[in-house]
Amino acid sequence: MSEKRTEISDLGEFGLIDHLSEQVIIKNPSTLKGIGDDAAVIEAGELVKVVTTDLLVEGVHFDLSYAPLPHLGFKAIAVNVSDVAAMNAIPK
Repeated sequence: MSEKRTEISDLGEFGLIDHLSEQVIIKNPSTLKGIGDDAAVIEAGELVKVVTTDLLVEGVHFDLSYAPLPHLGFKAIAVNVSDVAAMNAIPK
């Protein structure tokens, strides 16, 4: 008997984050906030660092048939800078 398949589109962005993070156990004491919508927060000496990454999927977030590579590069940076700013941090 095959397992029931769940489409990512059925979960949505936040449902997928919840599904992926529900069994994650933070083991490093320097991790102040782990998996979240925008970014993780890591202790780094006197300051903290906000770390983020995003997936851009061709056909969903961009189309290479009309998006020049410099524009795609700008978008890749912009979505991550936006996540850092959403955490009230200064992107560098």
